[in-house]
Amino acid sequence: MRDKGLIETNFPNLKLASRGKVRDIYDLGEQLLIVATDRISAFDVVMPNPIPGKGRILTRLSKFWFQEMAGIVPNHLVATEIEDFPEACRPYAEDLEGRSMLVTKAAPLPVECIVRGYLSGSGWKDYRETGRICGIDLPAGLKESDRLERPIFTPSTKAESGTHDENIPVGEVIQKLGRETAGQLEEVSLAIYRKAREIGEAKGIIIADTKFEFGLKDGRLLLIDEVLTPDSSRFWPKDQYRPGGPQVSFDKQFLRDYLESLDWDKKPPAPPLPPEIIEKTRAKYEEALRIFVG
Repeated sequence: MRDKGLIETNFPNLKLASRGKVRDIYDLGEQLLIVATDRISAFDVVMPNPIPGKGRILTRLSKFWFQEMAGIVPNHLVATEIEDFPEACRPYAEDLEGRSMLVTKAAPLPVECIVRGYLSGSGWKDYRETGRICGIDLPAGLKESDRLERPIFTPSTKAESGTHDENIPVGEVIQKLGRETAGQLEEVSLAIYRKAREIGEAKGIIIADTKFEFGLKDGRLLLIDEVLTPDSSRFWPKDQYRPGGPQVSFDKQFLRDYLESLDWDKKPPAPPLPPEIIEKTRAKYEEALRIFVG
């Protein structure tokens, strides 16, 4: 192992706002400092072992995609270089280097905005049981990993650590947020996905599905959190795509498949990860970074 990985940060002079499944968030007043640790979660449970270097990969990919999507929707990113951070952050430069973002504070919206262009994961499971995903009727006879005729917006709840996200119909998003905001979320999410899919296919990668998060700042919608990383997306090599079953991938699916092979109930505590699973997961994340960013 090239390094042990950063499991958690502790910055005594900064105000810790929260620890998510992957990110430690510090409140700097008008802004937040988001630190991507090397923690990894699967089935909404944080694993006991980190994936060394993962936080830096997520940060570089998110920065790339925030820049690519700025013409569609504004985002919360202010800076990723430590010299551009407030002075109070400088003592922690070693931990922050390459894995942190200074962002505008926004009020997060309580839904995960998932877009699916292919039939996989929980969407495939729902389709097999009901012929629908989030209340959206799909044609009969589709196979696992089939490309959908058009991408679909399939929101979910935002789970706390240790609990599971649940797919919800768009009507429930309208009830939570109002018709205008719900419509804007769907429109923007689909637009980002379509552009990302074009970029991915040009680089030889199918972006099968992905998840976005949004917040409001002074009534304006902002793209927040992370964007189009292996934690939040399914990336399939285009030249190996074969519908009709699971796909080779550069994302977290490899880890999920390993965990599915165990006698584990998908509740905390998660089982320890063997070194070879950690290394293979890291290699897949690094390959995604290399393909998209170089």
